[in-house]
Amino acid sequence: MLPHDVLTYKRELTGRERPLADRLARPPHPEEPSRVRTAVHVARQPAMVETFSELQREFFECIADIKYSTMTTVDSRGRPRSRVLVPIWQVIDGRPVGWIATYRTPVKTAHLARNPHVTTSYWSPAQNAVYVDSVASWVDDHEVKREVWELYRQGSPPPVGYDPQTYWKKGPSDPEYHVLRLDPWRVQVLRGRDLATGRPARVWRAEGAA
Repeated sequence: MLPHDVLTYKRELTGRERPLADRLARPPHPEEPSRVRTAVHVARQPAMVETFSELQREFFECIADIKYSTMTTVDSRGRPRSRVLVPIWQVIDGRPVGWIATYRTPVKTAHLARNPHVTTSYWSPAQNAVYVDSVASWVDDHEVKREVWELYRQGSPPPVGYDPQTYWKKGPSDPEYHVLRLDPWRVQVLRGRDLATGRPARVWRAEGAA
């Protein structure tokens, strides 16, 4: 057997030349360390926390780092539609509250009129991820809209935000400036470093949430 034939033969034995999908799909070897499978299994079982304060720090750290969120709504046939937005967040009476400065587009308006439930998700290449399931409602109170305007200017949490004047030239009274309030009923936070250690994602649910 020639040298290059030996190399090819060894690669075939080790599976290095098998299609990637085939290698990923193979069942674990019986002698594979159980701790590896256990870590993966444990990481998939979220750990519930009783109060939002228990994951508040990690929640704000991830959002401050990622900034941009994908907000998903559903249409009348249950089909999802996503768009990238920049929500800002506060903690009011121990619970997270989100605000989104946005345009009141026909699609977004129709979706929320039929089903106000939305998901805002964050992800970074470091595998940090946050998922927030909320009930969304339009804000008509002018003073609240002005406060949200200032929160965007200041950053909440910093550096999440921007100068709204960039999009709404007439300021908080601009007729095209609208605000959505997000009242989360479920928040999940997972740090990328936790995937290696098997530490589970942490989940908070609002009292009374199903």
